[in-house]
Amino acid sequence: MLVVGLIGVIAAIAIPTYLSYQAKSKTAEVTSNLAALSVAENGYYAERNRYVSAAPEPALIPGSSRADFDAAGSDFAQLGWAPEGRVFFSYAVAVSADEVGFTADAGADTDGDGIVQLWGYANPDGGNALASGRIGCDVSFLQPTVVGRCGTDGTIF
Repeated sequence: MLVVGLIGVIAAIAIPTYLSYQAKSKTAEVTSNLAALSVAENGYYAERNRYVSAAPEPALIPGSSRADFDAAGSDFAQLGWAPEGRVFFSYAVAVSADEVGFTADAGADTDGDGIVQLWGYANPDGGNALASGRIGCDVSFLQPTVVGRCGTDGTIF
């Protein structure tokens, strides 16, 4: 009985810790991809004096498993940007009306509980305003030119 109780206590500690590490690794995807996406957008802007908009890809926010990212068949092909491999997050870019500002945002339901976490990167336009995210990022939570969470709580879908 003592051994079974000890195993139960160890499992009660180990399983939440493991799930926490797993969630952090999935979040690492979005921070590195949004930073790389901002570099691609700024490179595009340097050549063409405008940013390019991109519809959400994958079109539906993935659940708790990875999804394919169709770079060639999406607006991201114009940027020459694609994440490496399959993704947990859906990515999109909204461009300001004057095409000199953009917001890249991403959303995922990494644990499959129906609560979507939203992340973003916003580059202000000529009037120092931020474009609204295409996936649902509330840019009022973002610090310009810094990858961050787009809200305090997830959105329930």
